[in-house]
Amino acid sequence: MPNLGAFLSYVMITTFTPGPNNIMSMTNAVKYGYRKSISFTLGVFSGFIIIMILCAAFSATLFNLMPSIKPYMTYVGAAYILWLSWKIFRSKPNGEGDEKKGENTFLAGFMLQFVNPKVILYGITTLSTFILPHYNSFPLIGISAVILAFVAFISVNCWALFGSGFNFIFDRHYKLVNTALFLLLVYCAVSLFH
Repeated sequence: MPNLGAFLSYVMITTFTPGPNNIMSMTNAVKYGYRKSISFTLGVFSGFIIIMILCAAFSATLFNLMPSIKPYMTYVGAAYILWLSWKIFRSKPNGEGDEKKGENTFLAGFMLQFVNPKVILYGITTLSTFILPHYNSFPLIGISAVILAFVAFISVNCWALFGSGFNFIFDRHYKLVNTALFLLLVYCAVSLFH
């Protein structure tokens, strides 16, 4: 069984921190209102499920073809988590131009998942470091993919609901928030080796 504290910390921090999905959801809700942004968030959810399943298939195939790759995937996952923690720690309010203009449609949300490196790296890292080393049953891996997509769906809806409210919180207390997120992600990376 994976370290539940590290797993939950990683999933929540990675899913709820600013990224293309969250920024687009917030932007659409600010522009068009929450109700009109629901189709976009449903597109994100649908695309996210497919990406998680593809990431699970990719990681499981690597694990089955080359069982010796497991330790290396753990190192890669830990390195990515540490890189992400450093990027979060150094980030300033309003991101680094993450806000992108786009349509507020199901298709826009769905297609965004296939060009969103944060989602793809998140899927490979989460599944290969927290799920696959402990579970190899296809139904359990599939359920994990759906649960991860559901957490992302909750995240994009929170960003849409709170709209500019999140920006105000991050703008005002970004150093404290970034430091806390940094420390939690470092804990996640270190705990992969225990």
